[in-house]
Amino acid sequence: MISIVAISVKQPRANMIASGEKTIETRTWRTTYRGDLLIVSSRYPKIEPAGKAVAVCRLVDCRPMRRADEKAACCEWYEFAYAWVLNDARAIEPFPVRGRLGFFKVTVDEAWLRTPPKTRRLF
Repeated sequence: MISIVAISVKQPRANMIASGEKTIETRTWRTTYRGDLLIVSSRYPKIEPAGKAVAVCRLVDCRPMRRADEKAACCEWYEFAYAWVLNDARAIEPFPVRGRLGFFKVTVDEAWLRTPPKTRRLF
């Protein structure tokens, strides 16, 4: 068992991170944390797999968002946004996790973080 830092992300953005389409997550707060990050799909909206961990990635940078980040963030630039730069996102077999606001720790079997989804198309 290992402990990993997690963050809840609303759908469809959580699925977009898991697929590698979204490489920048935006927040109105910055962080000094760098390292592995478990992406947990929020329960609402009810877009599957709601309420489950869907991916692991590395948070490698946090800086003010630029207009040039819009494509990677899959959203338009907005005032006071911070760009959280994500690398090495990999989809995992979804498993239930109770989400929270901000960062939180999840203790999981390390094998769960290495298990790829059973199908080619994740969601």
